[in-house]
Amino acid sequence: MAVVIRLRQEGQKGRPVFRIVAADQRFPKEGRFLEVLGSYDPQKGPKAATVKLDRVNAWISQGAKPSDTVKSLIKHAAAASA
Repeated sequence: MAVVIRLRQEGQKGRPVFRIVAADQRFPKEGRFLEVLGSYDPQKGPKAATVKLDRVNAWISQGAKPSDTVKSLIKHAAAASA
């Protein structure tokens, strides 16, 4: 089972809100997931994203691959917490 950390779109039409989730890569993009790792509102920008860095690092240590967008959100969240 290959796990990926990616965005899952939620919210209303025209006002998307995303959750950062760990999911099996075979699951549909808007379907099942293993764990919610944070949230991201593009209206507020990447600095307003909330990320559970300890859980993200735990998944990455187990072999999960973050998407490019999630990598940048993790980078912003790590810089904000430091």
